[in-house]
Amino acid sequence: MTKGLMLREILSKPGMLVLPGVHDCVSAKLAQRAGFSAAFTSGFGISGATLGMPDFGFLTATEMVTSVSRITASVSIPVVADIDTGYGNALNVMRTVGEVVSAGAAGVILEDQVWPKKCGHFEGKHVIPMEEHAEKIRAAVEVRGESGLVIIGRTDARAPLGLGEAIKRGRAYYEAGADVVFIEAPQSVEELREIASAFPGVPLFANMVEGGKTPILDARELGELGFKIAVFPLAALFSATRAIESCFAYLRKHGTTAGYGDMLSFKDFEEIIDVPKYREMEKKFGIPPA
Repeated sequence: MTKGLMLREILSKPGMLVLPGVHDCVSAKLAQRAGFSAAFTSGFGISGATLGMPDFGFLTATEMVTSVSRITASVSIPVVADIDTGYGNALNVMRTVGEVVSAGAAGVILEDQVWPKKCGHFEGKHVIPMEEHAEKIRAAVEVRGESGLVIIGRTDARAPLGLGEAIKRGRAYYEAGADVVFIEAPQSVEELREIASAFPGVPLFANMVEGGKTPILDARELGELGFKIAVFPLAALFSATRAIESCFAYLRKHGTTAGYGDMLSFKDFEEIIDVPKYREMEKKFGIPPA
């Protein structure tokens, strides 16, 4: 069974699907170890962690696909890939989607911003014509083949054009073949409720960005409103950044990490990156220990 079909099976079951955002292979492995049934690659997180730069469209398609392929290869759970705008027109989308399918992605998010895009919770966003993005969705549907890839049609029209236009676009993208509708950055619980009311029976995606424009609700609350998927894309990156900042401040002050308590042991990290498995493989193939 492909990862896309695995994700479809998960989505066919009752209840909310909570996706943790991952930005590298270690965070992906930790998501799997925590018991999540699927994960989400955060474009914001990959841009920040890989380039040290904001989500302003600095990542190229090649950089994004490479990151996605490494992450999907590091875990056995399905991974939804953020592929921004698809990096061009419908033909470019076909190539990008084909590459992430080959990379093992279970789903993709495809958004309707003008390129270069911005994080959905930044100011100054602009969107392309609705029909142009609908064609990108159709192109993605055509190229996914038998992979079962779940296509999430995202609109960023709420900020520049209003919620009504965003809902209109969400309907158009669903009609074009998107499996899930994602209206980015609603600004109140009332707007979340209005979105859910506008899409009865349609799987809906909610983006919970700490400090962003949308109120943070838990999975139960979002499910009661009518959403199917809740993603927390930046919680891991923000938490890891705070932990590293704290550790480095301690090291700078004390000249040592001795006494700094909130840290994994060497052995624990070995478990996360599968050192015991590779030691067994060394034995199997007669590789002498270093």
